[in-house]
Amino acid sequence: MKHLANQLLAHCRRVPRRLRQLSETDWAHRPAPGKWSKKEIIGHLIDSAANNHQRFVRAQRDERPVISYAQDDWVRIEDFQAADARQLLRLWEAYNRHLAHVISKIPPENLAKPLVMGGKEVTLQWCVEDYLGHLEHHLAGMRDEG
Repeated sequence: MKHLANQLLAHCRRVPRRLRQLSETDWAHRPAPGKWSKKEIIGHLIDSAANNHQRFVRAQRDERPVISYAQDDWVRIEDFQAADARQLLRLWEAYNRHLAHVISKIPPENLAKPLVMGGKEVTLQWCVEDYLGHLEHHLAGMRDEG
C-alpha cells in the first residue's frame, strides 16, 4: 500500500501547483450542458475522499460495511459551483494527504477484508486501487479539457 500512498502524495504535490494558475472563469467553466466544472470536479473528488476515508477505516473495523453515495446529488446539494475554488483545492489536498497516511498504515492482512460498494462486494485492496484510478481519471479529464 505504500506505493499507492506515494502515488497519492505525488498528486498532492503536482495538482495544486497546476490548478492554482487557473482563473475563476476557468474554474467555473462547464464544458457542456450536464458536465461538471473544475470546481465541481474537485468538489466531487473531496466527496470521494470523504466516502473512501470511511471505507478505508470501516472495512478494517466493521464486518462487511456498506458505504455508497449518490455523487450527482452530493455535487448539487453542496453547490460547489458557488464555492471558492482555492478553498476547495486546499481541502482536496489536505484530505488526500491524510488519506495517503491512512492507506500507508493498512496492514497487509486487512487488504482482503470485504466491503460493499455500489451494490457489489469488493476487497479493501480493490477499493484503494479503485480510489486512485478514479482520482486519476478525473484529473486527466481536467487536464485534457484545458
